[in-house]
Amino acid sequence: MTEITPVEGGMGKYGDFEGLREKAVALRRAGLSLRQIRDELKVFNNDILNRLVQGEPPPSWTKRPNAKDDLRERARELRIQGWTYDQIQVELGCSKSSISLWVRDLPKPERQRTREQASAIARRGWEATLRRREAERQETKRAAAVEVGTMSDRELFLLGVGLYWAEGAKAKPHRPQERVDFMNSDPNMITVYLAWLRLLGVAPERLRFHVAIHETADIAAAERFWADLTGADADAFGKTTLKKHNPKTNRKNVTETYHGCLLVRVLQGAELYRRIEGAWYGIVLSARRSDQ
Repeated sequence: MTEITPVEGGMGKYGDFEGLREKAVALRRAGLSLRQIRDELKVFNNDILNRLVQGEPPPSWTKRPNAKDDLRERARELRIQGWTYDQIQVELGCSKSSISLWVRDLPKPERQRTREQASAIARRGWEATLRRREAERQETKRAAAVEVGTMSDRELFLLGVGLYWAEGAKAKPHRPQERVDFMNSDPNMITVYLAWLRLLGVAPERLRFHVAIHETADIAAAERFWADLTGADADAFGKTTLKKHNPKTNRKNVTETYHGCLLVRVLQGAELYRRIEGAWYGIVLSARRSDQ
């Protein structure tokens, strides 16, 4: 190994730049990494080191594997064969932005199809993109659900307090009723809320249910749905409230999944309401302390 004598000048102790570059290029072509060249030539200035090997590609063994390398190579092959971005997108299922980045240095193929054919290809490409996005969306939700795991009683308690304070009835200065009423159209919200009431020791005998639904919906089916979901006896359900239909309104909730809303009322709930309100303000104070 040749020792490099420090030389003062524009390059500091690396004054013999051309000589250093000749050695660096030879080492680079011999398959050495940048770190190995640095240690061999004792050049510890990163800026100078990069200038010494400028224009010389790194050896293949130093490159990190990329999961999209195969897609990239296939996209370039198809582009060379004259395929458009839309066709490549349909074939490979990747985004147009990625394809553009991979093949932008290649010549643009001549148009060989009608506008209708091009539109059909573009539509298939967009459908492929939508399918990919939906798959990603479902995977994100699945992973998030797994991450929650099993909740402790304390976690369920705090969740229920927040859920009630967001969706439940609250006393107002003009209406100081301390009533525990919770209404929602989401069956999952009702399921969590009922689990929370059981955690608080609310007996099933203290619960009353009321369905509220548009008069044009399938009322009997909705009543059966909520009865099955809650597992409550028929005498726990009060009279169903029917919402008048406005013919000028274009309702969207007209499918089989529409079951109206369910009101869950806890009888003799004043004491429970005070506990809920106190717990909510405890959460608020704790959040403020944590934030500070």
